[in-house]
Amino acid sequence: MATIEVYNQKGEKIDDVELSESVFDIEPNVHVMHQVCRSQMAARRQGTHETKTRGNVSGGGRKPWRQKGTGHARQGSIRAPQWVGGGTVFGPHPHKYNIKINRKEVKLAMRSALSAKLADSELKVVDALDFEAPKTKEAVAVMKALELEGRTTLVIGSEDVNAYLSFRNIPGVRIITSNMMNTYDFIDNKNLVFTLASIKHVEEVLA
Repeated sequence: MATIEVYNQKGEKIDDVELSESVFDIEPNVHVMHQVCRSQMAARRQGTHETKTRGNVSGGGRKPWRQKGTGHARQGSIRAPQWVGGGTVFGPHPHKYNIKINRKEVKLAMRSALSAKLADSELKVVDALDFEAPKTKEAVAVMKALELEGRTTLVIGSEDVNAYLSFRNIPGVRIITSNMMNTYDFIDNKNLVFTLASIKHVEEVLA
């Protein structure tokens, strides 16, 4: 089985923990990870963009001049697309951007992302993130002790409220709970950090 070192908040190694091979030691499927991330990004789009066609633009009901004899090109409406203030041709209209992804592919993508992170030594485990009260200063100290530089994603338990409040204001840090885990948040960082409880929960869900 794959193993990883466990640190405390002071950055000291306190233990080694075994990880499930089916979650953290598989051959990453890059294609599925790409598809799932595309689906996630597409789902964030509102799809409420709208442009007016010539039928939606007000005015232009009268023919601007007669068909022949003026020396001008024939025109039927001043709201035709070639006129300033006219309608838009082939402009965007409201629609959904959803990309269908199977649940098995979603889990495979997350397992692939975790395996890739572990192989690249970009995954760390801390025994717990205990804060008596929300303190960003203490959270920064934890980041320094664990040598976390660059964009970092922290995966914590839903009960770690003080930890969430402590880390959320630090630039470059994204903090999520283990029940919100997803492929994009796993890979869109330089460091991926789990608490011991959250990594066990991830194993239970993905194994």
